[in-house]
Amino acid sequence: MRIAEQLCLIVLAGVTAIACQRGAEMPAGPAGVIAIDGSSTVFPISEAVAEEFQKKHAARVTIGVSGTGGGMQKFCKGEIDIANASRPMQKAELEACQKAGVEFIELPVAYDGIAVVVHPENTFVDQLTTAELKTLWAPEAQGQVTRWSQVRAGFPDREVHLFGPGTDSGTFDYFTQAICGKERASRGDFTSSEDDNVLVQGISSDPAALGYFGFAYYQANRARLKLVPIDDGKPENGAGPMVPSEQTIADGRYQPLSRPLFVYVSRKAAARPEVQAFIAYYLEQAAALILEVGSVPLPPRAYALARERFERRVLGSVFRGEGVKVGVTLEALLAAESE
Repeated sequence: MRIAEQLCLIVLAGVTAIACQRGAEMPAGPAGVIAIDGSSTVFPISEAVAEEFQKKHAARVTIGVSGTGGGMQKFCKGEIDIANASRPMQKAELEACQKAGVEFIELPVAYDGIAVVVHPENTFVDQLTTAELKTLWAPEAQGQVTRWSQVRAGFPDREVHLFGPGTDSGTFDYFTQAICGKERASRGDFTSSEDDNVLVQGISSDPAALGYFGFAYYQANRARLKLVPIDDGKPENGAGPMVPSEQTIADGRYQPLSRPLFVYVSRKAAARPEVQAFIAYYLEQAAALILEVGSVPLPPRAYALARERFERRVLGSVFRGEGVKVGVTLEALLAAESE
């Protein structure tokens, strides 16, 4: 055999060995693309789960961030398989899904606390009451409450610059319900974005700023922001002003700004093996991965009930389109439905 032929055989053998080795390392399980969109607050959780899932499974997961409302619009049109949501499905969204024939399974995946933050150089805001937050954010405050001195006597007479999620955000819906008493009841003259990183950038570069977003984004940027304790005026929820933390969110003391987070899975998508594998992995691994991205895991019992809900293909929402319920206990809702 000529030297050139021997070299070719050696090269081919090496390529074959590498290919076999790579084949052995290839993720297993059903292939396919799983399309997700929605909440920026739930995004880091779903992203973390998807990254780990794709190391072990052949399916590919794509995740968009168009806000809870934007994700629900796509979901109810059948454009995506799973919607990330930082609030329950609203009545109008429920009706849109019903009209389009999109049936779904609602699954809680985590708890979150809405963090209220200011610039680190702000030395006068040591805490705020929910009444003071309403003074700042109520619809009638637009164009009227523009200075810190109007919020509390003793605050300096300087402008206040507000930052918050856009109107497609579930965080916007929850905050307005909890603070102003009605979903979407808010002044409109604030800097808004569906991207919480934009809000972080704005607040961290403006000493006159105050804003709000999901706790995980504060956790990831705590060196650039100052967390504001919130006092809801209800002693039964704890002694005085509270800051969000894993403990105060999980035990319900951080009120009224603690809330559950969800994923919604279309019934059609749930019939696909790759989606079944992804949701099973999500509910099994969520608790550990959620801590890594700064959100708060549900109690084990809640994950068990969520798994049962998916396995039984329980359709619809436990909230029945009624929207945000401040201070809701997920375990009680899920347990009641499973009886």
